[in-house]
Amino acid sequence: QVQLAESGGGLVQTGGSLRLSCAASARTFSSYTLAWFRQAPGEERKFVAAISWAGARTYYGDSVKGRFTISRDNAKNTVYLQMNSLKPEDTAVYYCAASKRPIATVKDDYDYWGQGTQVTVSS
Repeated sequence: QVQLAESGGGLVQTGGSLRLSCAASARTFSSYTLAWFRQAPGEERKFVAAISWAGARTYYGDSVKGRFTISRDNAKNTVYLQMNSLKPEDTAVYYCAASKRPIATVKDDYDYWGQGTQVTVSS
């Protein structure tokens, strides 16, 4: 069982930056693929970024490539999402997720989810 808790969301202006954090309770944190998804009102939950067990591989959704960076600190059981050059269309609830699969970019492949943190980008 893995418990995930996101933090770092908030209100930011267009072009600004935010850093999201997700703290995990798992004793075997380093064995999980971790990811961020986001869900805007009236839309499906969409893939944002994922990072492999040891952090050697990262994957990004097309809309965030070059602007967002996912990283992890296995010593702190924490995964991060650095978001730069934010746009109003980045406004959503951001969710942290964990999977035992080597890498996954589909939400159905993730077994554990946090409660989400709201990110709002004003124009």
